[in-house]
Amino acid sequence: MSTLTFREVTVDFGPTRAVDRVDLEIADGSVVGLVGESGSGKSTLARVAVGLQSCSGGEVLLDGSPLRRHRAGRPGSVQLVFQDPYSSLDPRMSVGEAISEGLCGVRGRRARDAEVRRLLDLVSLPADRASALPAEMSGGQRQRVALARALGAQPSVLIADEITSALDVSVQGAVLNLVKELRVELGLTMLSISHNLAVVRYVSDEIVVMQGGRVVEAAAAATLLGAPQQEYTRELLAAAPRLGERIDAVPRSPSGSAAGLATDLSTTRPTDPRPTPMEK
Repeated sequence: MSTLTFREVTVDFGPTRAVDRVDLEIADGSVVGLVGESGSGKSTLARVAVGLQSCSGGEVLLDGSPLRRHRAGRPGSVQLVFQDPYSSLDPRMSVGEAISEGLCGVRGRRARDAEVRRLLDLVSLPADRASALPAEMSGGQRQRVALARALGAQPSVLIADEITSALDVSVQGAVLNLVKELRVELGLTMLSISHNLAVVRYVSDEIVVMQGGRVVEAAAAATLLGAPQQEYTRELLAAAPRLGERIDAVPRSPSGSAAGLATDLSTTRPTDPRPTPMEK
């Protein structure tokens, strides 16, 4: 894994500036949470990192070199797991085919089949799911497949864009626990994007807050949540229980605080990263 750096990155859509001179670094082996309301520029920044969106200004670096150079020799150096598990997989391809398509450095049918089985096991799915079509799987299972497919490219950096927001709360917990487990096992360098501070807190070392296309605050997760410096960050904390449509189902702490919500979310989610009954 490697260090990903956004340097003065700017993205314009006609007269609208979606991302405004953003400086951001995801250090080797760290997980940075990027949070902000809808339209703050989070997902646009992710699309820039994987080449789906060009910059109007600034640059993205991987280990100090322009990312485009890395892409030329290794297209999968930065992988993005999308928000919607129902549209990110080709409905005509089996799970095994979807994962196999993106494998890096694996040649031969037997070797590729073995690697698909290994990746399915890594995300706690049985090997026989390789023959299944996406329509035969739940949202949580599909998101696990999307993770396996991204990891199969052996990325230097993994970007997870709202990967739990389309899932039920109990399934969100299992997927987030899986991400934490994979982070430790694989030493992932990761950018975790969410509109929900409770989710970001659970997986991140550092939290970066965006508003109106700009970074307005960045600090270690515990520091930012314990003593936010910007009014916008405090507003996000206060709004945390209602930021996600399904997160309302998570019980609030007796104090009713946003920090309490983050604690509630971590204590109510299952500790086992394997699929929950709702995913099966």
